[in-house]
Formats: sequence, C-alpha cells, structure tokens
Amino acid sequence: MEFKGLTLDDFQVRAIEAIEQNHSVVVSAPTGSGKTLIADYIIDRDIKKGVRVIYTAPIKALSNQKYRQFCEQFGEENVGMLTGDTVKNPRGLILVMTTEIYRNMVMVRDPVIDETSYVIFDEIHYINDIERGYVWEESVIFSPEHIRLICLSATIPNAEQFAKWIESIKKHNVRVIRHDVRPVPLEVRFFDTELGVTSLRAIKEVADIPDYRHVRQGRRERRPRVEPPSHLDLIRKVRHQVPMLFFAFSRLGCQQRAEQLAKLKLFTPDPEVVEFVQRKLREAPQEIGHLATAKMLRHCLGQGIGFHHAGLLPLLKEIVEELFGMGKIKVLYTTETFAVGINMPAKAVCFESLRKFDGRDFRLLDSKEFFQIAGRAGRRGIDKEGFVYIMLNRFDFDYKRMNEITTRDVTPIQSQFKMSVNTVLNMIKRHTPAEVDVLLRLSFDSYQKHGDRFDKVQQHEAHLMFNKYVKKLEKLGYLSGGQLTEKGEFAALIYADEIITGEVFATDFWRGLTPYQVLLMFACICFEGKRTEFRKKFPSGDVHRLRDLIKAAPVIKDDPRFKELDHMTALFHPVYHDATFFEILDNTSMLEGDIIRFFRQIADRLRQVSIATPHRELQDLLGKASHKLDVCLKDIDVLGD
Repeated sequence: MEFKGLTLDDFQVRAIEAIEQNHSVVVSAPTGSGKTLIADYIIDRDIKKGVRVIYTAPIKALSNQKYRQFCEQFGEENVGMLTGDTVKNPRGLILVMTTEIYRNMVMVRDPVIDETSYVIFDEIHYINDIERGYVWEESVIFSPEHIRLICLSATIPNAEQFAKWIESIKKHNVRVIRHDVRPVPLEVRFFDTELGVTSLRAIKEVADIPDYRHVRQGRRERRPRVEPPSHLDLIRKVRHQVPMLFFAFSRLGCQQRAEQLAKLKLFTPDPEVVEFVQRKLREAPQEIGHLATAKMLRHCLGQGIGFHHAGLLPLLKEIVEELFGMGKIKVLYTTETFAVGINMPAKAVCFESLRKFDGRDFRLLDSKEFFQIAGRAGRRGIDKEGFVYIMLNRFDFDYKRMNEITTRDVTPIQSQFKMSVNTVLNMIKRHTPAEVDVLLRLSFDSYQKHGDRFDKVQQHEAHLMFNKYVKKLEKLGYLSGGQLTEKGEFAALIYADEIITGEVFATDFWRGLTPYQVLLMFACICFEGKRTEFRKKFPSGDVHRLRDLIKAAPVIKDDPRFKELDHMTALFHPVYHDATFFEILDNTSMLEGDIIRFFRQIADRLRQVSIATPHRELQDLLGKASHKLDVCLKDIDVLGD
C-alpha cells in the first residue's frame, strides 16, 4: 500500500485497515518508525469528506509544530488550533489542541465534538504523568460513543490491557498495532571518566574492585573515588557523530555547557549561520538582541553550538529549531521537552545523567523516559545506526537499575486517575445519579485492579472522593438539592482552581475591583515559581485595599498564594502602566520564556471567567485586564510560540 508516495510498512497498513473498519487503534512503535503517517491518513481521508478530525498533544510546542505541519500539508484554511491562550480558525476541519482543551470540550459537550470522527492522542503514554495523567483518562472516559481514538506512543508494554479498557468502556473494537523494530537501530554506550566510552558491564567490573590502598591500611573496603565525567571530554571523543542532541535536565545547565563547548572552537564557524541569526534579530524588536540569552546564543551558534529550553523567548527557540532543521547546529544542549514528539532527530544523543529532578525528588529516569529521549538518535534514510551516550557518575552507580532502564522499555502505562471540582460539577450537571455511579467505575485504575469485572465492582475510593467533593460543594453553595446553583454553573466552566476563582468572580467580591487588582488576583492564583527573586515592589492603595478584601473573604483569606501579592506587583504594576515586556525583566529573576508562559496562563484564566460569567460588567473588566497583557506582549508574542 502506498500513501503520499511512500510504501507503507506492515504495521501502518494494519492500522489503516483497522481505521477503515471504524475501529479505534492503539499504536505502539519506536520513535521515528512512522506512526504519524497513520494520523496523516485519517486526516487526509476525512477532510476530503468534510469531516472533522482532532489532533491532541501533551505540550504546546508539539501543538505548534503540528499546526504548522498540517497547514503546509492540508492548507491553512482547513486547520485550526486551540491551546487555551491561542485560538485560530476554531471551525477548521483539522483541529490541533492540547489534550486539556479536548478534555474540557467533551466535559461540556461542545458541539464541535458532534462533528468529529477521530481523535488522535499523540504521546498517549502521558497518561502516566502524576500531575496531568488524569486528563488523558477523562478524555477517553467522556468521549461520546461515535468518536474513534488513535492512540500513539513509542512503546506500551501493556498496550493490550489499555486497549481492552477502552474497548470495555466505549463498546467498540480497539485494535493493538505493535511494531518493535526501529528503522535505525540504536547503539547504547556509557561514558566513564576512567574508562572513556565503554559498556555498563565494563564499568561495573572496575567499580567492584576494592581500592587496594584502603585494604592495605586496614580500612573498610570501598570503591575508589573517581571524578564525574566531563561533557567536553565526551564530545571531543564523539565529535564526528554530529548532529548531536545533548540532554541536560537543567535550563541553566544547557546554557553553561553550550558556552563551555563554544570556547573550545571544535567546529568550523559557519558565516551563513551568523548571517541567519543577525537577519532574524534585525527583523525583531532591537531589545531582544540585547538580552543576555540572545548574546550568548548568537556567540554559541556561530561555533555550531546551540541551547534550547522553555525559558527562552519564542523567537530564540524558533531560530535554534530552524538552524537545527537546516543541519547547521553540531551540538544542541536541550531539556527533555525537545524529545516529546518534535520531529528533529540527530545522529547521536547524549545524556548528562540518568538522574533528574522531577519537581519533588531526584530520581532515575524510567525506561519509557529513557527511550523517549534516546529514540531521537538515528535519522531514517540518513544514518545506518543511531548512537546514544550516557555520562555516568560512579557516585550514583546502580548497575541493576541502569541496565534495566537502558535495555528495553518495560514501564507500563498506569492510571493516575483523580477527580476535580470541574469533573464533579459536570458529572452532576449532565448525568443522572445512576449514570454518575457507572462513570465512577470506569477508570483505568479500576480496570487494572479488577479486570473485566471492573464495571461491576463499586470503586470505594472513587465514590468516597466524589461524595467528599459533593459535601464540600454543598457547604460552599455550588450545589443545592443535587443541582448546580448559579455559582456551580459558573465553576463548571472553570478548569483549574475552580473554588477560589468562583469565590472571587461568582460572588460580589469582584465588584469594585480595578483591572490592576484583577491581574494581581490571577497572578497570585497562577504563580508557581520557586526560589524566584522579585527585585522591586510597588505598594499602593489598590494593593492595600485588595489585601483587606482578601482578609475579609472567609473561603480565600487563608490561601497561602495571596502571600505573594506584594511580589506580584513587581510584574503587574509595570504591565498595568503600559511598560514594555523588556522593561519588566530587571524586576525579577524569572526567565523571559517563563514570564510569557505565566502571562499566557493568566490570559487563559481571564478568558475562562469571561465565558463563565453572565455579567457584562465583569466581562468588560476582564477585557481591560486582558488588554494590558496583550499590549505588553504585542512586540514579542507574535514572533513564535
């Protein structure tokens, strides 16, 4: 079978045959093997019929890339994008969106869903994510009966179990399509300070040898002290295997290592790169070129070295991505988000470590995380094999675990099901008590625990959680007599921090607030920065009055997030007084990209409340606050995402 001039592999043909039989499919295949061609097929087929297809992604960067790709393939007039803060062509036949947006649409039964045939879940293994995994699970549970699903993932060891769960709750056939052969095989090697590029077993054999000096002196045997390896030494040894992605789990680390490597001048400077960067910066506001990150990046790129992370301005990330796609970057230091779906493979992939900080603790990667990143090594049609190098610090050496992680992907997908206020309110609003009882039994967690009997067994944990929410919502006035009150109707359209948002904007609290105070309220609610420095504060009557209002509000007065009120003035006092984006950078240690993302998040919350409230006066107030953000971002946010 051929599609787009390509002869399809057997697994792609089997997936398409299942789609033609109106089945859902779970595709488990290595990175780079062509899973997305299956998604392209269903899109190409259905837009010719005038039928909508939805594509969902776990991160906005992947949504942006897919949006641009689909516009080129299928025409910009056919493609729309919905990512919370960005809405483009919402009636497009191909809708690209974050998975959260799709979940929200099915929860409120958006009419767009009625016109949709297939939903594509790219990187479905994100269901494992502790914080966000429930979004994928609810998206499956609440999808209407006519929707078919295409679930794509690099490898899913328990794909059959996952497919059986979907089949059981959606009452239609779900086919598992497995493909275990990488188009470009991987060679995985380790880098040790003493042994250089070697195998894990060779390091184990040396590490297990006691230090003879300590034995002779009668001390307890222990491993000899070996300094951690250097990324510079590793790249010197494998410099012929470029382009190379070097994954570091720290933004600052990416920048520092790029600078260090650039100083070595290992690669021949390319005048074309210098001219490309200068041209891009000339077309942008001149302040961007004066940023420390821009100067650093310009210097590094001139030496064939780049860095990429979420803290960079959109334009700077765009420059790096374009140059990497052109083959002009030899070594790119990046964080792991670069490995999620973005189609930019390299000849080699290096790991700074197998250990990362996950927001709570330092831990080893699991096998799925490892192969997600390692899978970027090896370009189909260019490389005969891909190379993976792992820097190993003997202080953290754990042969058994590291061998398990790097040999094959054995990490199954696991339910992370949890309930939210929004879920509870929409279940009560749109379902009878009997239907709610059934829905509470349908989680993947329930299926994993009880197998085929899962929908017959009362899920005590889910029911207890649901009832606990109901009691709280009744006490706070969001429910009464089993029905949503006006506050409940409002909160059913809010998708995060529902209670605190409801207490501010579904009561009279908001009356008399200024747009500046609205921005400060949302800033406190959304801010998650740890160890962030704010260098200025702007005390004022507005801030003082807002603090008094908060102290007098019973439900929100003890919320610790409002302790950040004074700090938030460092950003939003200048914003409210029409300062440019660049004028606020000196007020905080937040990175430029993080500030943009923070402002976008607030803009999304303003939009949610504007949709949820029936009050025109509040909508006008929110519009004025949103306008201040738009003015601040107007010179930089249009340059990329």
